[in-house]
Amino acid sequence: MDVAEWLLDADPSIRWQAMRDLTDAPAEAVAAERARVAREGWGARLLALQAEDGQWGGGTYSPKWVSTTYTLLLLRLLGLDPESPESIAAIARVRERVTWEGRGGKPFFGGERETCVNSMVLVLGAYFGERGEAVDRLLEWLLGEQLGDGGWNCRAPAHSHSSSFNTTIMALEALLEVERSIGPDPAIAAARARGEEVLLERRLFRSLRTGEVIRVPWTRFSFPPQWHYDVLRALEYLRSTGAPFDDRCGEAIELVRLRRRADGRWPLQNTHPGLRHFEMEDGDGRPSRWNTLRALRVLHWAEGGRA
Repeated sequence: MDVAEWLLDADPSIRWQAMRDLTDAPAEAVAAERARVAREGWGARLLALQAEDGQWGGGTYSPKWVSTTYTLLLLRLLGLDPESPESIAAIARVRERVTWEGRGGKPFFGGERETCVNSMVLVLGAYFGERGEAVDRLLEWLLGEQLGDGGWNCRAPAHSHSSSFNTTIMALEALLEVERSIGPDPAIAAARARGEEVLLERRLFRSLRTGEVIRVPWTRFSFPPQWHYDVLRALEYLRSTGAPFDDRCGEAIELVRLRRRADGRWPLQNTHPGLRHFEMEDGDGRPSRWNTLRALRVLHWAEGGRA
């Protein structure tokens, strides 16, 4: 079985994205395959685990990685259609019943007080079609948290005045998802451009001052990434903006090529410790359909193919 066949012989959440990004399948076929995510496989299993109180895992943010926040993030990565009846019902339960512990009953989509968490809430709100004052305030708050160097840091301002790659990538993903939901916005676009420059001027993983690799784990590719930054996550974000390939990503792309196995597949790496609802793949070091899909589409983008 070649790599394309291997990706298509998979859960609907992988198959529909492979059809969209790596083949010439018609839009109608892609949409039909995507619709299966809510009814079959991993997506349906996750939806079925939601409790009557709207929660997953018994908590809003914890336990990691089975809480409401992280389960919704995974459903977004699976590509659950936010307009499907199953998604609409699940999100209604979250909206009506889930609140932040210790925050006086603040509703889930109103956010918390920490930049990383609020970036997660904003990306979920935008993806799942939430509207209203609470989401607008969260967007305004996140834009106001941008640091002077262009990025974000959940430890600022009390403990740091410099950007964190972990926080910055989550803020960028949230802002991009908002623009997808409301259309182009000059303030959001300007904030994203400044944040992207933080990553690009460091070649996605090198110190601006010394040129050394900032953190070796960033050169290993995990899925799902949870709140963690890595090079493949950054490349996926940049690809998804629709912008042309930036030559400053060249070394990062070579790293992606280097991680490819002799059989044309990419392994799962650096799985982040924590609880999981169920296993989607065979573990670190083993071939990963998720990483293979993601690596192939950033390579296509780098080589001038489909984004």
